[in-house]
Amino acid sequence: MVVPTAPLPGLSPVADKPLHADFDGGRLSSDAGILALRAVEQRLGLAAHIAGCLDDPRSPLRIMHRLDEIIRFRMFMIAGGYEDGNDANWLRTDPAFKLALERLPSGADLCSQSTISRLENLPDARALLRIGRGMAQFYCRSFRQVPSRIVLDFDDTFDAAHGAQQLSLFNAYYDEHGFQPIVVFDGAGRLVTAMLRPAKRPTGREAAAMMRRAVRQIRAEWPRVGILIRGDSHYCTPETLDFCRTNQVDFVFGAAPSSTLRAHVAELEASTQARRPPGPAKLRRFKEFHDGAASWSRVERIIARVEAGPEGVNTRFIATSLRHNNGRAIYEDIYCRRGCAENHIKAFKTHLAADRTSCTRATANQFRLFLHAAAYWLLWSLRSLAPKRSRWRAMQFDTLRLRLLKLAACVVETKRQVRLYLPSAAPSQAMLRFVLGRMPRLIS
Repeated sequence: MVVPTAPLPGLSPVADKPLHADFDGGRLSSDAGILALRAVEQRLGLAAHIAGCLDDPRSPLRIMHRLDEIIRFRMFMIAGGYEDGNDANWLRTDPAFKLALERLPSGADLCSQSTISRLENLPDARALLRIGRGMAQFYCRSFRQVPSRIVLDFDDTFDAAHGAQQLSLFNAYYDEHGFQPIVVFDGAGRLVTAMLRPAKRPTGREAAAMMRRAVRQIRAEWPRVGILIRGDSHYCTPETLDFCRTNQVDFVFGAAPSSTLRAHVAELEASTQARRPPGPAKLRRFKEFHDGAASWSRVERIIARVEAGPEGVNTRFIATSLRHNNGRAIYEDIYCRRGCAENHIKAFKTHLAADRTSCTRATANQFRLFLHAAAYWLLWSLRSLAPKRSRWRAMQFDTLRLRLLKLAACVVETKRQVRLYLPSAAPSQAMLRFVLGRMPRLIS
């Protein structure tokens, strides 16, 4: 049965010939690059792992879509830029997505939006804890060999709420209700975990609990690995400092300026401003001392960075347990590099729409964070297959998606094979061949 579609209006003629366009091309896809993500997911096994943490209450005799298939479909949708679950109602017939889900283009359609919504509301708190532990295990198994030391960046980001949702809270700084999830990346951009929480600054006890959980899960896989934790000043609390000291974890935290700390650098600030050359140039100097807040159990090594510029003196403080490096190296080469975590959050939140936490239940929104984290791993792993010194290694996820995933294809299914006809003018075909050829290098 052929259902005619209305042609697209408003197309002007070309060379005196009218343009006629409608959506009746048949088995065409605009996302043929999803098959590259299929190869990545087959190596990683993320969907099967997440599905293994869930209890399926459905009758086995009536199951049309397995949990791992639904999760895999949702991961591919998010990575492909379809963060809205409603898009599944159209993509379920897309031949490229069908092939990525191990189905022939002529086979049964994929799951619909309603099935995905039921999946998102399926996990309970225990299942989410199992998924979180599994994400940490997956992070450890993504290394070819056990590293001697890893760097973990703890940061949080605002996530606007979309109605009356569990855990949503009004934040005066952003002037709206929302969440403030904590996300943890390592120095190379690997996503360790993400936790949904209300839109307020985490307390010291809450931050220490998050660190304890992450460190415990990583050291269950690597008992002797060295760990360095970096974070903003609101992570520099008595609870987090005591936790790091007790568990042999190094730290570099920003420290909020106080009258006690400023007293140590008053003379340095005056002399730096006096020595600054005229014009727009800035002068940066450092000072080290040991001090601490009254609530700390002991004094810590404090590094002060004093920078004098045309607008005055700007002073920053950091507290650290590191003893062997000088203050300038710790601040510029270690602490300032935590700014890369902002780029990772941008990829996670903006390019993968991880702030699409619009479910009513907090457990469903936490599960969405894990689904978006899995999609992050797919694109991060695909990007890691590019040559180390090429621009592809630093490419943003949205650009990577446009170059490698958004490929038009005509899909022809015959008795013996399925043939994909890709555009001859595709500008990134050489890189797609390259990354597919290096697919065996991914850790399985």
